[in-house]
Amino acid sequence: MMPWTTDFLLPAVLTLGFLQGLRWMRSPETAVRGNRLGAGCMALAVAFAVWRHGVFWLPQAWTALVLGAALGLALAHRVKTIQMPQLVALLNGFGGAASALVIAAMIPDLTPAAGPWSWLTAAAALSVGSATFSGSLVAAGKLQGYLAGRPLRFTGQNLLLRGLGALGLFLLAAAGVLQQPGWLFALTALALLYGLLLAMRVGGADMPVVISFLNSLSGIAAAISGLALQSPLAAGVGTLVGVAGLILTRLMCRAMNRNLAAVLAGFATADQERPGEAGGEPAAATRASDSDSDSAPLDASHIPALLQAARRVLIVPGYGMALSQAQQAVKNLMDALEAAGKEVKVAVHPVAGRMPGHMHVLLAEVGVGVDKLYDMAKINHEFAETDVVVAVGACDVINPAATTAKGTPISGMPILRAVDARAVIVCNLDEQPGYSGVANTLYQDPHVITCWGDAAQTVPELTRQFASVT
Repeated sequence: MMPWTTDFLLPAVLTLGFLQGLRWMRSPETAVRGNRLGAGCMALAVAFAVWRHGVFWLPQAWTALVLGAALGLALAHRVKTIQMPQLVALLNGFGGAASALVIAAMIPDLTPAAGPWSWLTAAAALSVGSATFSGSLVAAGKLQGYLAGRPLRFTGQNLLLRGLGALGLFLLAAAGVLQQPGWLFALTALALLYGLLLAMRVGGADMPVVISFLNSLSGIAAAISGLALQSPLAAGVGTLVGVAGLILTRLMCRAMNRNLAAVLAGFATADQERPGEAGGEPAAATRASDSDSDSAPLDASHIPALLQAARRVLIVPGYGMALSQAQQAVKNLMDALEAAGKEVKVAVHPVAGRMPGHMHVLLAEVGVGVDKLYDMAKINHEFAETDVVVAVGACDVINPAATTAKGTPISGMPILRAVDARAVIVCNLDEQPGYSGVANTLYQDPHVITCWGDAAQTVPELTRQFASVT
C-alpha cells in the first residue's frame, strides 16, 4: 500500500466520516444515524492506529482494547439517562487523560535531536490534557453530588491562578528550549492543579458551560498530541472535537447570557451589551395576569377547572423531572390534554438539565415527538398567550429572580417566561431553591399553584383530576 494512502487518504476519509456524523447529530431525526457513524469511524480509527504503529499482534494492545471496550460497555449499560451529564464530564476527562498518557509514553523517545517543536507540542498536549482531566473530574463530582455545587472562593484565588498560568507558560517555554523531561513532569503536575482549581470555583448553575468547554479542551489536547505524534488522523479528529466544543460553548454562553471568561472566573454575570437577546424576552416583562391584581389567589382546588378551560398548555420540564423519572407521567398528561382538544407544547430551556439536550433525550425515551419540543428562543413569546403552564421539576429556568436580583448565580440568565402565563402549576419536590441556590420568587405569585411532592406522583394526580372533569 502506498505511503500516501495510509498516511493521508484513510485519515481524511475517517475525518470526513466524523464530520458527517456531527452533521447528522444536529437533528433528533438523524442523531442515531450520526452516532452510529461516529462510533464506526472511531472503531476504524483505533484499528488503523494499532496497525499503523505495528502493534496489531501484540497481546498488550489487544488486552488494552478488550479492557477499554468492557469498561465502556459496562458504563453504558449501568449509567442511567439522568446521569448522562456526569458521564459526559467523565468521558471528557478520559479524553484529556488519553492524550496526556500518549505523550507521556513518548517521553523516553524525546531527545534534543527531536527539536524544539516536538518538545513544545508534547508539553502543550500534556498540559491541556492534564488540566482537562482534573477539571472534568471536579465537574463530574459536582454533578454527582460528591462535591458541593457552590463555587469555591478564597482570598487570593485570582492571584494564585494567574500565577499558576504564568508559571505554566514559563515551564512550557523551558521544556521547548531546555528539552529535559523534568520540565514536562513539572508542567503536568501544575496543569493538574490548575484544572482542579479552575473547575472548583465554577458554580453548579454554570456547569453546562463548563462541560461544553472541557469537551472542547479534550479535542484540543488530542489535536496537539496528533501534531506531536505526526498523526494526521489524531490532529484532524481532535480539531473537529475542539471546534465543535467551542461552538457549543459559545451557544451555551449566548443562551445563558454569559461571558465564558466570567464563568471560568467563578463570577458569571449578565452580558449587559446584549440584554435578553438569547431568550427573546425584555429586561422587565409584564405578566398577563398583572392587569387583574384584585383577582383571588389560585389554589389546588382550581386545578381541574383550569385544565378543563385551558386551550393552550405549555409543559416546562426540568432536572427534577429527571430525578423523579416522571417523563412517562408527563407524556400521559400531554396525551390526555391533547385527546381533549388542547394545544400542548413543551418549552425547553438550554440548561433545563445539566447538559445540552438532556430534556430532549428523556422525553424522546417515552415517545414525545420532536415537533412538540420548542427551544426557549422560539417559545418564550407564547407564554403571555398561554392559559396554563405546568412546570415539572423546573426551578432555576423559570425563576423571575434571574431578571430582577443582582449578584446571584443566575443573575442575567434568560428564563422561560412562565410568569407571563395566566396560570402556573408547579410540580416540584419542595419549595427549596434549585441547583443554583437562588429562591424562586415565582412561587409567591397569586396565579401560581404549587404541588409539592415527587413529580412521579403529583403529575399523574393532575391527569386524574383532569380526567374527572372531562
